[in-house]
Amino acid sequence: MAVYKVEICGVNTAKLPVLKESEKEELFQRIKQGDQEARETYIKGNLRLVLSVIKRFSNHHENVDDLFQIGCIGLIKSIDNFDPTMGVKFSTYAVPMIIGEVRRYLRDNNSIRVSRSLRDNAYKAIHAKEVLTRTSNQEPTMDEIAKEAGLTKAEIVFALDAIQTPVSLYEPVYTDGGDTLYVMDQISDKKNKESKWIESLSLSDAMKRLNERENYIIKLRFFEGKTQMEVAEEIHISQAQVSRLEKSALKSMQNYLSLS
Repeated sequence: MAVYKVEICGVNTAKLPVLKESEKEELFQRIKQGDQEARETYIKGNLRLVLSVIKRFSNHHENVDDLFQIGCIGLIKSIDNFDPTMGVKFSTYAVPMIIGEVRRYLRDNNSIRVSRSLRDNAYKAIHAKEVLTRTSNQEPTMDEIAKEAGLTKAEIVFALDAIQTPVSLYEPVYTDGGDTLYVMDQISDKKNKESKWIESLSLSDAMKRLNERENYIIKLRFFEGKTQMEVAEEIHISQAQVSRLEKSALKSMQNYLSLS
């Protein structure tokens, strides 16, 4: 998504106006009196806010014009619901509203299908959070959201989890001097952790303490997956002998590993 694009939806972003605090206060007074021209000016004066928000969604590869329009809907809703007597800046109030509107759009256009009940629960939780944030001017707790939405905390977590937008493992998360860090670089590989590597080294050392025949039997049995009968045929001894040598080798290795 080209967020650096100069023109979005026919709007030259480089020439967007910036309102002073005094102008914002005056315009808002006029808006509350029903002045549509003041409302239009206030919207145009805050379009840079929409631009700053949609940059956060650049990894979704959505059309920037679409996101800008959705962000503008969030901005307009913020203007219609903002109460200047709450003692907070308009931008502080508007940013979560714009983000919420964009996220709602992305969820509705998600290629992964989510059941209607989960989607409804997620929307209830999101709406409850917006209402509580608007009325209390602070981030609500999970308990408060659950009570407002009429859901359990588990239902909210499950529903919100289900509507998350999937992220590619090759999505860049950080770039420094040409070295890019991808999502997959931050995911732990449980099969190759340091502890497993150390165990592998210890096992290798233990096998070195076996004689040549025992070492070969252990490799055939546990690294190549052969049966005792197949091992017996390969090294020309009886299955009973293979079993006895295998037990002796394993006991020797176990003793070494317990002491290391």
